[in-house]
Amino acid sequence: MDAPNPTPTPTPPPPPTAGSSGPIGGKPDTVARFLAFLIDAVAVAAIGLVPVIGGLVGIAYVLTRDGLAFDFMDGRSIGKKFMKLRPVRLDGQPMDLNTSLMRNWPLTLGSLAQVLIYIPVIGWILIPFVGVAGLVIAVIEILRVMNDPEGRRWGDQLAGTKVIVVES
Repeated sequence: MDAPNPTPTPTPPPPPTAGSSGPIGGKPDTVARFLAFLIDAVAVAAIGLVPVIGGLVGIAYVLTRDGLAFDFMDGRSIGKKFMKLRPVRLDGQPMDLNTSLMRNWPLTLGSLAQVLIYIPVIGWILIPFVGVAGLVIAVIEILRVMNDPEGRRWGDQLAGTKVIVVES
């Protein structure tokens, strides 16, 4: 007499996903992060077209974008909202303006050239140095996003944050 076959244990379903961005709560892919950055960059560039004040407002947006409490932004930048990404603090606390400032200041150095152009002589002298420093930091940030196991850039390390994929 044959022994009955044990009932196979069903395999658990895979975790939910958010398209090509990675699993919900997990590391977003580099393309999703880049597209979110590009959306924000276009918004900042458009704002920057307004002489003097546009550059300042653009820099203020980049610094505070992940800590603003506007309902339509939901504690993240416009680009992250569209790409279904969210910056989160590693200590579990909600994002706030201070954390956003710490996280995003490395990204604003290159943008200072928009403001320095209006400061005669000293501003004009500083533009190339600020531009090069901003470019170097941007390269470091890109390399960190691509090579860090959690996709954490230098700003994320400074602020104790990371970016995750969310459902909406």
